[in-house]
Amino acid sequence: MERKIVRTGDGSTTIQLVEWNEQYHSMHGAVQEARHVFLKMGFDFFLEKHPEASQLDILEIGFGTGLNALLTLIHAENKQLVISYEGVEAYPVSMEEIEQLNYLEAIEAKNYEDVFNSMHQTDWEVAATITKKFQLKKRQQIFETITDKDQHNLIYFDAFGARVQPELWGESIFEKMYAALKANGVLVTYAAKGSVRRAMQAVGFAVERLPGPPGKREMLRATKAN
Repeated sequence: MERKIVRTGDGSTTIQLVEWNEQYHSMHGAVQEARHVFLKMGFDFFLEKHPEASQLDILEIGFGTGLNALLTLIHAENKQLVISYEGVEAYPVSMEEIEQLNYLEAIEAKNYEDVFNSMHQTDWEVAATITKKFQLKKRQQIFETITDKDQHNLIYFDAFGARVQPELWGESIFEKMYAALKANGVLVTYAAKGSVRRAMQAVGFAVERLPGPPGKREMLRATKAN
């Protein structure tokens, strides 16, 4: 499938799958989408509910370009938090593509270049210390094979959209996500389709519709009950 680097609405770049007309991030703005959906509505929300937390265990569904991981690392440093981050990706992005992305420039964080490169150059399936307070484990697997149980405080659900991969947005996947979260764990996603919300509710999540990032009216946040 043809892949190309494209510029999004906020000036940051992403990867486009041409045949699907699908991108790794919002064409309205890759960075602003990530900050809104995953940091503001996910990370910050969880900390507001659990201000005593000194460590967060995060699972990302769709590690992709590593943008969400990079933004999380920087955000957590400002809050003096320890992060254990696991990124699941079925089809890893090549280093050649990573080098064409402009995230460090877009977020004015050129001093994190070594950190970002390290995220992509570390071995898969091995927990790597990226900084003193950020541990990353990249897992190459299809999402249907996830079997995590009560491991994560927060899930960034960033799979390709239901239009092109509907099998990733049904009850069977969200059952796995529910099981993977600890009590009171939170899942956030850019998606807002009614069928996705109903699938989440069917497996036990309490689901909220929230304002979406620029260019998108709504998004979803799901919380696991005690």
